[in-house]
Amino acid sequence: MEPFTFASSSELRIPVAVKVKRLEGHEKPLPYSTLLKRPDLRHRGSNLSPNSELYITVQPFSDSKPLTVHSQTPYKHFKNGRVWNQWLTLPVNYSTLPANTQLAITIWDLSPINPRGGDKNHHIPFGGTTVPLFDEEAMLRMGRQKCKVWRHKAADGFSDTTTPWQEPRKRGRRGQQEETVTVDEKQSRRDAELERLVGLMKKHEMGEIPESKWLDQMVFRQIEKLERQQVKDSTRPKYSAKSVENGDTEQNGDPPPPQCAEGDPDHIDGSFSLYIEFPRFDHPIIFTDHEYPPPPISSIQIPASQPTGAVNFKPPPEVHLGPGIHSDANDTSTDGGGLIRIYDPEVGYADNPAEAKHRRLIRGQRNALDRDLKPNPKMRDFLNKVMSYGPTVELSDKEKDEVWRFRHHLTRDKRALTKLVKSVNWNEATEARQAIALLPKWAEIDIDDALELLGPGVRNPAVRAYAVDRLRKADDEELLLYLLQLVQALKFEPRELAKEAEDADMEDSSLASFLIARSAANLKLGNFLHWYLMVELDSDGTPPAQPLAKKSAKKLFARVSYDFMKELEATPEGQARRKVLLRQGEFITVLSKISKDVRNSRGDRPKKIELLRKLLADPKNDMLHFETPLPLPLDPTVKVTGVLAEECSVFKSSLFPLHLTFMTATGEKYPLMFKMGDDLRQDQLVIQIIMLMDRLLLNENLDLKLTPYRILATSTHAGAIQFIPSTALSSILTSAKYKNSILGYLRFHNPASSSPSAPAVLGVRKEAMDTYIKSLAGYCVITYLLGVGDRHLDNLLLAPDGHFFHIDFGYILGRDPKPMAPLMKLTGEMVEGMGGASSLPESQFELFKQYCFTTYATLRRSSSLILNLFALMRDADISGLRFFEGEEGVRKVEERFRLEGTEEEALGFLGGLIEREMGSWGGVVIDKLHGFAMGWRA
Repeated sequence: MEPFTFASSSELRIPVAVKVKRLEGHEKPLPYSTLLKRPDLRHRGSNLSPNSELYITVQPFSDSKPLTVHSQTPYKHFKNGRVWNQWLTLPVNYSTLPANTQLAITIWDLSPINPRGGDKNHHIPFGGTTVPLFDEEAMLRMGRQKCKVWRHKAADGFSDTTTPWQEPRKRGRRGQQEETVTVDEKQSRRDAELERLVGLMKKHEMGEIPESKWLDQMVFRQIEKLERQQVKDSTRPKYSAKSVENGDTEQNGDPPPPQCAEGDPDHIDGSFSLYIEFPRFDHPIIFTDHEYPPPPISSIQIPASQPTGAVNFKPPPEVHLGPGIHSDANDTSTDGGGLIRIYDPEVGYADNPAEAKHRRLIRGQRNALDRDLKPNPKMRDFLNKVMSYGPTVELSDKEKDEVWRFRHHLTRDKRALTKLVKSVNWNEATEARQAIALLPKWAEIDIDDALELLGPGVRNPAVRAYAVDRLRKADDEELLLYLLQLVQALKFEPRELAKEAEDADMEDSSLASFLIARSAANLKLGNFLHWYLMVELDSDGTPPAQPLAKKSAKKLFARVSYDFMKELEATPEGQARRKVLLRQGEFITVLSKISKDVRNSRGDRPKKIELLRKLLADPKNDMLHFETPLPLPLDPTVKVTGVLAEECSVFKSSLFPLHLTFMTATGEKYPLMFKMGDDLRQDQLVIQIIMLMDRLLLNENLDLKLTPYRILATSTHAGAIQFIPSTALSSILTSAKYKNSILGYLRFHNPASSSPSAPAVLGVRKEAMDTYIKSLAGYCVITYLLGVGDRHLDNLLLAPDGHFFHIDFGYILGRDPKPMAPLMKLTGEMVEGMGGASSLPESQFELFKQYCFTTYATLRRSSSLILNLFALMRDADISGLRFFEGEEGVRKVEERFRLEGTEEEALGFLGGLIEREMGSWGGVVIDKLHGFAMGWRA
């Protein structure tokens, strides 16, 4: 079969639209005899003028029922023809339409007298037509359409419509020959030519024929003339009065003449066509219905009717079956009947009573000998395999039973606690008590297991309190690495725990109280906890009709924020810290207003820069000098005393972010970028993961010179970014100053010294070259693991001292706006910057690959921690995670760790990936296209 590219209608989440173009047609004027009988027809709009004012309504129908209210064309005065050229949008999306959706299009005329009596409803149908949105092959109609108009009838929209958009074909009765209609040869040639031109016109509309404006206009006018002539030719009477009276047409099998509205004359000598246009898409749109997930299948196996190896009786025993009892489904006899096996969803959703009783017997109090039970070598290997599973792996029933059976033996294995929590049926009180009693005896778990126990899959308060106790042993710097995820974990905290703590005089061991207590005692933790909560409480970026879960989470964060401020008051320095947070809020508010004013101001970039400096110097904004140094929300360890207005600028971008330079209390300058109109939470998450990976690598004495610059989202549409002086690779590779190469850039800023005590590599100071190689290796592996997309030379930066780093993390987890995007961004220019892809052991490229292998292996051993951090963020309403349901986003990261194989297999895959991406042409094409696009914009 030839490849066929199409899109599903269920993914087309845009409103239905139709363009009403023009009405073409001709009919003879009414005779005076008719006007004498019906004087009201003299004042009807369509009888007064051939270009009278009409209006059109469009309404979708399905199964003879309307789907929404109709949409109507605005009033328009016609001069030379009835031409609307008006797009109408219906309040329904393509993704929700059934396959049999029809558009009922009615053209309305105006009459001062209602034929049915009464003074109201002076609009009467001029004609109507009904168009199916999907054709016979369930493909959405696109482009220009010609619809037959049934005069004096409103479009009904019924399944068996009486106003079809195309006239039904005539069929004669069997045994009778259809009447041969003699058509003038000139007219037949004209019709054939018109059909050919219409087909070419559709190809022109789809872009298959090149455009030539001066010639196209001439062709379009000629086609309109042919269509008008065809309409006039079609006004010839097809039914004589005599044949109509005698009913001959019905006997011949032809359809009867069109019936008109009550009291109106039969205009069988007129014909009208309405031209409409549907939106065009890049690919055909095929109807796809919503697919519901299949219900779970019970583990009960239905026995076959005849087991294998059963004894065959000769002759078979005589069995008399009752009507419909135990009979074969293929039996078509009338006495036995056929059985239909119907699936019962309760079998899959509800617990099987037999299995529940079996589980209670196996795991009940009778197994007192389990605490002395030890696995044999085969079972030990089986349990070790289960312990090596990642956090996203679901355990089978056998694995859960074996973990439970050897639970006392597994207390010495810190990895086994999360597997035990997955194996326990927490709805069984006895089983839950036995599992909780084991928690104090368990070996101290790692921080990644504690984070997994705080995820959405664990609701037991005792287990979560045990995980919080493990977090208490972490220092403030380590806790800061997970603070973003711990704030999100508050959504999964059971409400009963806090309620019990309020009712009883006991210490609340919940996650919220732990975070409040630790953040109130540390300025840095308190600063970031406050701003993480402020972002969750921000309502500007969320729709007004929020789901119930979001409203509940918002109330929770508001309560935590209130309790945090209350706890601050109880500390010795609480009042001063509250004032600092208040000043930070005012500081961000002023920056947001200035950024908005600069972005909305008219003029080019120099005028915007001038306005920015003017607003910063305005005494009303109080930005030039702070009486008391203010800890920056982005980095509270940095205290600023004011802004240097003359050094501030505006970046070239559609959002015009601000480039601000502040003076610190130590006399140094601190540059940052403030961005308004963009959600920085995803970039903040990626930078936080890079900071964590950097710490994991440093713990293994591997310093890759990473540059995890700081990002803080202050709301869902604003935030601050630390500015690192650097140059984009696109500028380096097009600069004659650096000889259009990365190596030239490194040589320019880090020239080799003549002193023998300062070694050099390729004419570059060795320290700068090592920094470049290490940072390039680190970011290649990290961006591959996180699936960072939209990588081009403008978001790859290089600092003068050799630090290489990435910016702009708008696409993660494998998503990329460009086709054929590489899995790892490693271009030939980057490799040339280290001297080329030499395979010599002492070459810089081989050193680069060794750093890549060591980084990948080190991070792979800590994969559970990274995966658990992503799992806690799945409900954070971040754009990059919103595309994945449940743990699908976590699995995207897990796939890149390749945990199913050994470390040697994973490193072999990474080596092949480096060789493949280094010589791939997909990335080169993307960089070229991006460069052309940026040049065209400039």
